Amino acid sequence: MFSFFKGNAISTTELQQKLASKPEILDVREKTEFAAGHIPGAKNNPLGKIASYKAKENQPVYVICQSGMRSRQAVKKLKAKGIDAINVKGGMSAWRGEIRGGKL
Repeated sequence: MFSFFKGNAISTTELQQKLASKPEILDVREKTEFAAGHIPGAKNNPLGKIASYKAKENQPVYVICQSGMRSRQAVKKLKAKGIDAINVKGGMSAWRGEIRGGKL
């Protein structure tokens, strides 16, 4: 089961190291979760609406949620659409970097 995701996942530490290059980060949590705190520059597109997501250019999209479960589902759906999606393992629960938001 996990072999499908091999090479299609990175850690939160690896993502943090990529922030300087302004990668596309897609947060698939619900709007209230996103508003409570998210990675600066991340775009919110809840998992239930992932089918409507349009990727920019030809660059990878780093997908994050709270724990890594919803983002894994989102990556599978995005890859089926031909999008280079990469799961962020551990999600926001593992994120130790800067957070924006905190307001509902």
